Amino acid sequence: MTIKPNLVIAIDGHSSCGKSTVAKDLAKQLGIAYIDTGAMYRTVTLYALRHDLIADGRVDEQALTAALDSIRISFSFNADTKKNETFLDGQSVETEIRSLPVSQNVSAISAISAVRHAMVRQQQQMGSRRSIVMDGRDIGTVVFPNADLKIFMTASAEIRAQRRFDELTAKGQTVSYADILDNVRQRDHIDSTRAESPLRQAPDALLLDNGQMTMQQQFDWIMDALRSRRLITD
Repeated sequence: MTIKPNLVIAIDGHSSCGKSTVAKDLAKQLGIAYIDTGAMYRTVTLYALRHDLIADGRVDEQALTAALDSIRISFSFNADTKKNETFLDGQSVETEIRSLPVSQNVSAISAISAVRHAMVRQQQQMGSRRSIVMDGRDIGTVVFPNADLKIFMTASAEIRAQRRFDELTAKGQTVSYADILDNVRQRDHIDSTRAESPLRQAPDALLLDNGQMTMQQQFDWIMDALRSRRLITD
């Protein structure tokens, strides 16, 4: 397979629609870097929770902004699990950042201008001078507006909540479907209406509603899009 040099694939979309899973599989197949921007915002959220910077749903923005330069986020491939893991200050936090408390606060953290600017700088640095797959909320609109391929993924709130419920319960977490559905709807509202880099489909992004699609069908759909644009050749 031949891949366009410095290929940039931007995948945006609503929470719990499977962006990260598809992006990881795509990066593995193409042999290029994968960057999970959602994990970065979740890691900042975890940091804020650990340091009592969130109380009753309100974020101490001043204290968090002052701490941003000291929050070290990195990614590493775990040879045992065969998965990428997210690290905060050198400690793996992959499981903690997927917890419901983090999910309940990540949209509020992501809406803070200073946080978004700091994360965008890191993301652009990570994605410079190499081929990447990056997923998030504003990759095709803000981080890489000139990406070679932009995809906007979505599904109904009910389907996304069920996926999230199944994922968490499979990990042994005790959660309520109703709580998760409420969280999904709240995150959709916050993400789409925030003043800083709101979630929206870029004009040149392809819409992928995966509500009734298997993971393989989604993967094949994106690969076909890459081939049709001659970004890859078999």
